[in-house]
Amino acid sequence: MNALLEIKGIKKTFPVRKGVFQRVQGHVNAVREISVDIERGTTLGLVGESGCGKSTLAKVLVGLYPPTEGEVLFNGKPIIKAGLDERIDTAKSIQIVFQDPYSSLDPRLPIWRSIAEGLSIHHEGDAATLRRRVGEMLELVGLPPNAADRYPHEFSGGQRQRIGVARALIMDPEFVICDEPTSALDVSVQAQILNLLKRLQEELNLTLLFISHNLSVIRHVADNVMVMYLGAVVEVAPARQLFDNPLHPYTRALLSATPIADPKRRGRRIKLEGELPSPINPPPGCTFHPRCPLANDRCKREEPVLRKHGEASVACHAVEEGRTEA
Repeated sequence: MNALLEIKGIKKTFPVRKGVFQRVQGHVNAVREISVDIERGTTLGLVGESGCGKSTLAKVLVGLYPPTEGEVLFNGKPIIKAGLDERIDTAKSIQIVFQDPYSSLDPRLPIWRSIAEGLSIHHEGDAATLRRRVGEMLELVGLPPNAADRYPHEFSGGQRQRIGVARALIMDPEFVICDEPTSALDVSVQAQILNLLKRLQEELNLTLLFISHNLSVIRHVADNVMVMYLGAVVEVAPARQLFDNPLHPYTRALLSATPIADPKRRGRRIKLEGELPSPINPPPGCTFHPRCPLANDRCKREEPVLRKHGEASVACHAVEEGRTEA
């Protein structure tokens, strides 16, 4: 085991305020006690429906949100409760590529200013050094160095996402969070960005957290996969095992909805009844039980915990009991 990042019991809640005086009326449990290790040089794929807490977890890891509870270790050192100097040093090593390449770049600035912003904040080099580093990063992501003085509106969506990757890599990070980096792009451009990220990971020995709601994308990039539902982790497994033999009913439903070109490999589509429950007032017991085809009385009253099942970890009473029907 050689974990670069260790997430230990991270929780994040947001207050719900109502009325003229904005009194707190409840809390949204966006992330519910997540613990996972990300091994050095690997890619952890994080999947789940919109609103399940994927992006919130990412923002906690990069320091945009303080966690309500829990700690994160980076290279064995705590970063949540660390001092300011330690957090600044760690911030250079943990970078993020955002989902929307259109809104993540300032339209008023030439792209070299956006790419070099991190170096400027940390006072790393004069103007000539910044321009040289920006040119190197543009070449690294497949763009010409002379594009540095152009503005975001002069680039396509795929090119803007390459600029976002360059901005993250200019800090020479060890760990990069890719928050749905291809979801706003055409399918043909998605493949180019995915191949770029895989190449850069190998060349620069990066560790990645790749967030997506698209399991086909996750299959292409991930070594291990973590599945979230309503703020909690329901399954973690090596990618090969999860795609060949998913254990949690929610994971199986997600996989059954993934388009497969080969008709011989298509299985029966698992349809989930109902909508995603409210994170303000989640159901008791297993939060998936109102939609689960295997739910029984125990599922309705007792919340499952992650337990090891071979190489996988699953939070499911049905899996624990060996049930295949309710």
